[in-house]
Amino acid sequence: MSLVKRPAKTKSAAIGSRVIKQRSGKLRDAMIERNTTETQIRAHLTIEGKGRYQISTGIRFFDHMLELFARHGGFDLDLQATGDLDIDQHHTVEDVGIVLGECVREALGDKRGINRAGYFIMPLDEALAVAAVDLSGRPYLGFNAKFPQRVVGDLQTELVEDFFGGFANQARANVHLKLLGARSTHHAVEAIFKTFARALKMAASMDERLKSEMPSTKGLL
Repeated sequence: MSLVKRPAKTKSAAIGSRVIKQRSGKLRDAMIERNTTETQIRAHLTIEGKGRYQISTGIRFFDHMLELFARHGGFDLDLQATGDLDIDQHHTVEDVGIVLGECVREALGDKRGINRAGYFIMPLDEALAVAAVDLSGRPYLGFNAKFPQRVVGDLQTELVEDFFGGFANQARANVHLKLLGARSTHHAVEAIFKTFARALKMAASMDERLKSEMPSTKGLL
């Protein structure tokens, strides 16, 4: 009997997340490296970007959604992820959400002067999605979307919720996403990523009038 060999896992120097770069100059940016026994991810996110991206996760449709996230949010995103896709996509998709959430949290610093909350409604042909984001320091995900198909391209659609759950937990953000209707699964997932990106852009943007103020009566977010 012959044995099927699994691909060898990449050995990482250290298990866990570490901040490599945080808030350089006037730009709010962060670089995070996260290594586990299941995934190895390195990401550099710039809030005040131009929508430029360099992304590779091994899941092409997921790459496309992250490219849309960068372009519609006006973020610059360089993200490279290697995961145990021979087992399942779950670890890779959720862990990318975790790393992006960490990047946003570190890039925003103490959040002084930000709008804090943002919302958007996004049509894509027959699909319509709405997003609301509050960078409140309290993680919560409200996700209401039923996709017509279980798989779109090479992505398992049930993992879309896991991605946003990982993001909300690590960004310490209140995130609500709702799909109001769609015929095409491609359009449904794409509308959600686009509307989320634009809501986050609004929430993370600076209010010049209140740039030295904390957007909370608590004095802390």
